[in-house]
Amino acid sequence: MKNIRTFISLALAIFITVWGSTQVASQSVDPKPEVVLTSQVEWSPLNPARGDQSPQAGNLWGDRTNSGASGFLVKFVDGFSSPPHIHNVTYRGMVISGLVHNYDPNAENMWLPAGSFWTQPAGDVHITSADDSNNIAYIEIDEGPYLVLPTEEAFGSEEKPINVDKSNIVWLDASNITWIDRTEMSAPADEAKVAFLWGNPQDSELNGTLVKLSPGFTGKIRSNGSTFRAVVVQGRSQYQVPGETEEKTLEPGSYFGSKEESVHQVSCETEQECIIYVRTEGKYEVIPS
Repeated sequence: MKNIRTFISLALAIFITVWGSTQVASQSVDPKPEVVLTSQVEWSPLNPARGDQSPQAGNLWGDRTNSGASGFLVKFVDGFSSPPHIHNVTYRGMVISGLVHNYDPNAENMWLPAGSFWTQPAGDVHITSADDSNNIAYIEIDEGPYLVLPTEEAFGSEEKPINVDKSNIVWLDASNITWIDRTEMSAPADEAKVAFLWGNPQDSELNGTLVKLSPGFTGKIRSNGSTFRAVVVQGRSQYQVPGETEEKTLEPGSYFGSKEESVHQVSCETEQECIIYVRTEGKYEVIPS
């Protein structure tokens, strides 16, 4: 009987030791970020009811057809123009390539070029048009599903549509905000800038910003919030996934993100500035190498 008790005690001690070591090991390993290249996006009709005339859409994160938040790309054919319609939810949009118009059906075309931002309130009647051979936009919603509905179902809200041309976006650098780390030895290539689009990062709320990385920038973006979503809007960024030897090339429309505090190694190795849209909770830091 004594031997049995001794055996059980030893077995229990070994189990606790192994279990505890496993827990410490699992907690010490940073979770891998999510990365979706533009070439990996799976396209399907945004509005199946329109058949071949529907724009194509592809999820980057979340699922636009279910509940919860999501972000996805929309691809329009050249000359596309929708009939007047509404959506059941408010959405935000970034023009990735081409020209996009989104406003009241009776308004003159206000073409937004790549790098522009707009919002579309739920229930508001509008049309969406595209005027280029390669029109792609990034769309995100805070609660799904995302539906296209007829004007007969229109309803009012306190929100108003917003259209911000890229030329009207205000950029701030390290002399304006503390999010960007820049030493006296930093070269111009290490410079980064941030533009505020929506939300209030000062109170750790959900918010959206743009990050502009100068050509030659190499460094990291440190996320302090519980969720971090980033979509490349302009330029070609290099992204280093932890544990992998080769960097991933992120073309416009590519996505990377994480669901916990994390560090993202990025660089901008093209002659064109790299612009990245960031959706996160609270602040984040841009740190040159």
